[in-house]
Amino acid sequence: MPLLLTLLVALLIAVALPASAAPLQLVALGDSLTAGFGLAEGEDFATRLEAALVRQGIDSKVANAGVSGDTATAGAGRLDWAVPDGTALVIVELGANDALRGIDPAVTRDALDRLLQRLKARGIPVLLAGMRAPPNMGADYARSFDAIYPDLARRHGAPLYPFFLDGVAGDPRLNQPDGMHPTAAGVEAIVARILPAVTSALGKSTH
Repeated sequence: MPLLLTLLVALLIAVALPASAAPLQLVALGDSLTAGFGLAEGEDFATRLEAALVRQGIDSKVANAGVSGDTATAGAGRLDWAVPDGTALVIVELGANDALRGIDPAVTRDALDRLLQRLKARGIPVLLAGMRAPPNMGADYARSFDAIYPDLARRHGAPLYPFFLDGVAGDPRLNQPDGMHPTAAGVEAIVARILPAVTSALGKSTH
């Protein structure tokens, strides 16, 4: 077959085939719970969530934007470079370090509020993952802190996953010896529980 005819046939085939859609780009913006503190490579939340989404038939890439030790204020401070334009969904998991350090809940609320406002202004959907204050902080602190997430979700119209560590917190079988960071099995439990909320948020953001 002459070269010109071969090239023409290849071009016609390429035009006839449907273009494959690019994978959905997600960002997991958080602290050590997202970063994968104490875990082996590939055992972190973002990597396991990506694998779970692919198993669901959702072609996606989940960027790990977790930084150990980050407070809500620190997370908000790196938002612009951590979340690129065109991101299909940001899973915001911040606040655990605020509660552990006893930071005024008003400070945490303000940081998360600003973060959600900026993402909304950029047209980037959010799934807000809630956190709960540890019991040693007292009932008054817990009431103020725990209310941050449902209040902000309502205010910004963002879907809420009420507690990122649901089913894992307090279970020694799913936590590392420090009692705070999930094991690989703990991460898998988190992913399994949050997956329906992620797929639901993606469905709303891509239609």
